[in-house]
Amino acid sequence: MPPQGDPARIRSAGPGDAGHLLRLIRELATYERMPDAVETTEADLQHHLFSADPRVFALLAEVDGTVVGMAIYFVSFSTWTGRHGLYLEDLFVEPAHRSGGIGRALMRALATRAVELGYRRLEWAVLDWNEPAVSFYRALGAVPLPDWTTFRLSGERLERLAES
Repeated sequence: MPPQGDPARIRSAGPGDAGHLLRLIRELATYERMPDAVETTEADLQHHLFSADPRVFALLAEVDGTVVGMAIYFVSFSTWTGRHGLYLEDLFVEPAHRSGGIGRALMRALATRAVELGYRRLEWAVLDWNEPAVSFYRALGAVPLPDWTTFRLSGERLERLAES
């Protein structure tokens, strides 16, 4: 039973949850207009989240025993603060369960985890066009970082740099 005022039960993902995570990742990719971009498999998730020394973690939101949301994150480090932080890779709540506080509950659980561990930051990226997400994050008190642009090397370009 969720604590008073919480819309869902928030829990750490476990080894039996790789299928739930993959389903939600695919739903997120569809929402973000990239349904064919997901390459990860249940086996990938099982290995990376639930191995002896995981580098990535997940929280799940359940309503009436059904997984309806997730937050996938990993530990980061700031050379400027000299402290670790958490980087939120993906936050997703099924559309039928949005606007009921589940996203906020997931973010609160992440913030609590960061504070309990003595971490100084919780950071993430959001697509510019995703105004509902931007509004949600601003309502939490988050602010966009001015003057920062996310860059990425992947695929052939990553390989080309590695070989240069």
